[in-house]
Amino acid sequence: MAERLVQGQFTRAGKGPGSDAVPQTRNELQVWVHEHLKLPAPIETALLAAIDAVFTRHERLWQESKQEAIQALSAGFADKMARVQTELSAKDATVNSISRYFEALVADLTDKSHRDPKTKLMNFGRFTEQLESFLALEQRGRWCAVGLVDITGFKWYNDALGHAVGDRIIERVAMLLREQVRSDDLLAQERGAHFAQDRGPRSKDLHARFGGDEFCFLIPDLAECHEAHSIGERFREAVERYDWTQEDVRLAVQPVRVDVGVVCLWLGRVAERRFVARRLAADLIQRADKLMYEAKGERSSHIHLVRAQLAEGEVIDMLDEDAPAVEDPQG
Repeated sequence: MAERLVQGQFTRAGKGPGSDAVPQTRNELQVWVHEHLKLPAPIETALLAAIDAVFTRHERLWQESKQEAIQALSAGFADKMARVQTELSAKDATVNSISRYFEALVADLTDKSHRDPKTKLMNFGRFTEQLESFLALEQRGRWCAVGLVDITGFKWYNDALGHAVGDRIIERVAMLLREQVRSDDLLAQERGAHFAQDRGPRSKDLHARFGGDEFCFLIPDLAECHEAHSIGERFREAVERYDWTQEDVRLAVQPVRVDVGVVCLWLGRVAERRFVARRLAADLIQRADKLMYEAKGERSSHIHLVRAQLAEGEVIDMLDEDAPAVEDPQG
């Protein structure tokens, strides 16, 4: 009855002309109850206390639901961000993986374009590029040396023992040369084929395969010219010491030997070499090739070496009395 009474009073208060406005706050409700219901004081107090309890409960429930909603929204947002981060990380990893794959692929293709697939030595084209670069730019050292190493009588091995044995001989000689080079040495191989590069263009020794059974090398930094002969001798001895019956028992009859031709060049000033580097490189290789064939003609010696210098842009042989005084090649 009290509920109906309150509802009736609110309705009348909200609709009747001049009626009081419907209470909007807790204090307004307390005043409205006191003025309109005219309840005994104990009942009015109990009613207001019950109304306060209801209001307080609903406020608490509303605050709890709002907090839960905020937490749920935050948790959902955090989960979503975590998923996005995971997806981005996966995509980033995929992009990095693809990038690394293509970088490795390009590096591998570039490397293979510079290497002989059989001996893994640098090809002659790459060797020539680095030789020209060295002659045009290098300012260290007093002497450099360009040389050729040739397998003695290689045609006999191919004809008598077969091309398979010939291929194994070439591969083994290449390996023996690689084993004998210094820490900064570089080996390369065969005109028109592929090269194997062990060091960069500023390496101390540079080596390449010049022809089917020939290998060429550059020794860019020598204090004395005789060091080039020692390196060539080291190559020759390594080949002679090897037990060639490991490649084919028939090689016991005629073990593999090599002949070496070396041109030792006084570097002089870099300005004198810079604009003739290409022609200078070709001239040095041709001279080393000629010396190597001269070494073949003298069975008592398998190494021929000459000293040379640059005069007015041309390579000329150096006589003993022409030996230059020690000077700074950068001067």
